[in-house]
Amino acid sequence: MMTAQALHDFVYVGVFLLAAALFAVSPLIASWLIGGRSVGVKRAETYESGMPAIGSAWIQFSVAYYIYALIFLAFDVDVLFLFPVALAYDKGFFVRDFVEIVIFIGILSLAIVYAWRKGVFTWQKRR
Repeated sequence: MMTAQALHDFVYVGVFLLAAALFAVSPLIASWLIGGRSVGVKRAETYESGMPAIGSAWIQFSVAYYIYALIFLAFDVDVLFLFPVALAYDKGFFVRDFVEIVIFIGILSLAIVYAWRKGVFTWQKRR
């Protein structure tokens, strides 16, 4: 049987979920209500900064761009993991926490070294 405190906690979670859903859905509903409707040939055209489109959008990019994006994403997420560690760093386990951080950053450094050795960070001029 749930206690009153546990039920109270579930109410808080429910309120936050409802607020999150409202924050996500309300801009969509507002834009649907306020926004204009248009149909026609111009509606189907590609729009890029007011300039007419030149060529096809289906061109091949170098895989290096995707690797840059993946490396950026990996390090961005890893930095987000380091923030809680930095906040909890002064809770009494200095040596253990420091060793864990060094190991974590060491593994990240191995990823950079691997990408560097594979030549990911060298730009090649396309002709």
